[in-house]
Amino acid sequence: MTTVQDPDRKRALLLRLKRAEGQLRGIQKLIESDADCEKVAQQLAAARKALDKTFYALVGCVMVQGDVPPDEVADMLARFA
Repeated sequence: MTTVQDPDRKRALLLRLKRAEGQLRGIQKLIESDADCEKVAQQLAAARKALDKTFYALVGCVMVQGDVPPDEVADMLARFA
């Protein structure tokens, strides 16, 4: 198993996750305030996209580090994407 070794990449991943966390809190507030379903759905889609971008950034990190063979990276993409 590989870990995020580059401090800059780790920081960037954590910042992306913190932004997504803020989006999720905003979605919770929308639901609590009885916001329109379409507005909630739009924000859910944005949060999902933010998490997807974080996932692909992580996969890129794995590829750059070169610790994982390409076929295993492809398997990771197939399993989690």
